[in-house]
Amino acid sequence: MCGIVAAAAQRDVAPLLIAGLKSLEYRGYDSSGLAVLEAGRIERVRAKGKVREMEALYLARPLPGGTGIAHTRWATHGVPSEANAHPHIAGKVAIVHNGIIENYAELREALIARGHQFHSETDTEVVAALIGEQVDQGRRLREAVMATVKQLDGAYAIAVISEDEPGHVVGARYGAPLLVGIGIGEHFLGSDAQALIKFTRQMMYLEEGDVVEISREK
Repeated sequence: MCGIVAAAAQRDVAPLLIAGLKSLEYRGYDSSGLAVLEAGRIERVRAKGKVREMEALYLARPLPGGTGIAHTRWATHGVPSEANAHPHIAGKVAIVHNGIIENYAELREALIARGHQFHSETDTEVVAALIGEQVDQGRRLREAVMATVKQLDGAYAIAVISEDEPGHVVGARYGAPLLVGIGIGEHFLGSDAQALIKFTRQMMYLEEGDVVEISREK
């Protein structure tokens, strides 16, 4: 089962995200990755295999920044590989996703017809592309996510960042769990409490269909 960790903080979040992923290793997975937003640019590291293999790549080229998302993946659409590992990037946005989008093939074909090029076999990249389109049309990230999830059939828990909105992470869930971790000057998203317990004991479980935006302040 896939795992999600995300954070908006006043400190570098990559070490926090990696620690959260390690707490989710009990779920089983085949690849992992993280993306960090700093100075208006998303930087990403992904690897097939254990979190420690992705961590080694990060330590060789640290990614500073106070906004980020991370993921452990268990392959559904697409074989285990770096290309299929999350986070996926489309335009100005990066996303991690748990669940299965049942109508992804139909959505993918429509996106290809509109000129979008895909770099993975995953349903998740389709969601990234849809949100990216909305952002490119001038919508704020939260509005873009709300418009996109209305098009999705299936189950999802997602966490998304945008180069246009440093310091913010948007999450949404339907049919897959996602919760908010509440801190002081930092807030978190996670797929279960185990991912966040090292950072906070104050948590809020999202209900079906919820969309949430976190920042460092609120």
